[in-house]
Amino acid sequence: MSDLSSDLELFNELVEVLISEEENNPVADRIEANELYKTIDLSLNNNPMVDDEFKNTLKDVLVSTPKTATNLFFNQLFGGRQSKAILGDLLSVMLNNSMYTYKVAGPQVGIEQEIIRKSCDLVGYGSESNGTFPTGGSMSNYMALVMARDKKDPDCKNLGMTKRLIAYSSAESHYSNAKNASFAGIGRSNVRYIQADSRGRMMVDKLEEQIQVDLAEGLVPMYVNATAGTTVLGAFDPIEEIADITEKYGIWLHVDGAYCGGVIFSDKYRHLIKGVERSDSFSYNAHKMLGTPLTCSIILVRDKKNLGASFSNEASYLYQTDGDDFNLGKTSFQCGRRNDALKFWTLWKSFGTSGLEKIIDQQFELADVARDYVNSNSDYTVYSYEDSVSICFNYKNIDPIDLCTALYEHQITVVGFGSFHDEVFIRLVTINANNQTDDILNFFKVMEEFAETSTLLKGMLVNQA
Repeated sequence: MSDLSSDLELFNELVEVLISEEENNPVADRIEANELYKTIDLSLNNNPMVDDEFKNTLKDVLVSTPKTATNLFFNQLFGGRQSKAILGDLLSVMLNNSMYTYKVAGPQVGIEQEIIRKSCDLVGYGSESNGTFPTGGSMSNYMALVMARDKKDPDCKNLGMTKRLIAYSSAESHYSNAKNASFAGIGRSNVRYIQADSRGRMMVDKLEEQIQVDLAEGLVPMYVNATAGTTVLGAFDPIEEIADITEKYGIWLHVDGAYCGGVIFSDKYRHLIKGVERSDSFSYNAHKMLGTPLTCSIILVRDKKNLGASFSNEASYLYQTDGDDFNLGKTSFQCGRRNDALKFWTLWKSFGTSGLEKIIDQQFELADVARDYVNSNSDYTVYSYEDSVSICFNYKNIDPIDLCTALYEHQITVVGFGSFHDEVFIRLVTINANNQTDDILNFFKVMEEFAETSTLLKGMLVNQA
């Protein structure tokens, strides 16, 4: 038997171990960080490990790794598992193509471009649009910022910054905006964070006020980042109203839909990004709402010329055949790039657009189940709103940080906390479309039972009484 065949047999055996573990122990046994290297043999040594020991070590690693696909994982903005997408990801690993040229990627280029074309259609961009697959939502935002910079100050690509450019983003937007301004030479201090309203949405009047202040000071407004699904509350900025402002002042509008941009697939919820077709760029992560394996991020641009203007560079040793439309390295940030498109294509191809719509709608329906539960229970205080797959709440005035930490440390469930307007709360996300109503209600059941039986938390309740 060849090494590959043997290793694939081992892979299948390990997958069965993982699936069994997920069913029987949906929250991994936690290893204290300072005990990690004492608990599992992660050492790299001069001599090879024998096969049985190697297998057992792999099992130890699998069993101890946080399980993001189970019905008790609610901590991140991803979760669950779509088997058809996993099939595509495994095939892309076996094929091992890089996506910079048609010469080495062949039909995989067509697969990526078909996803981009259909996504542009869903957004409402025209025939001059295009896009690419960056390494994640942060990189999507970075690419949008760079294109905005280059459009406003074309000489900066060769001469460096010649103008003091200003970027704008909601105070509730993703933390990558500050980092990206630093990387792009714009500067963190040149990012203006616009106040959010009581529901977490950018206040458009405050945006225009700040733009006018900056113009009066001789600065150059060049970029507005709107968010479709803020990280904490899952709020949607009013894109239509923001587009009125960006068009008025000639500013690039990017819509960061990393979290909830998947609503482009839903007839019922697409209204949450009304006006997105007026943006200059839009991004979404298929590894979030659509459940493909990490990472699977897409950035789309209304005018594909901006991709080439910012990211194309000649390389005669690389681009030798087939033309720019098929050599995707001309419009991507990186050169060598793994095939992240195939796993999304196998999901989309097998489910159809209507099937992806059901995945999106299911998450909002589960969010309604959770929201109805906490709204109908006087032990809960609610901080989030409808039309969001983030449900933010507190339970019986127990400190949310203590509760989330205790739930994690005791392997009960994995859920995070967040804050908004000086309030700290538990943030439950219904991003796992494989969950059902019973799974959401079970979360509350296990949390409540733990809170009532935990010595630590019972003491907190007594102290607060």
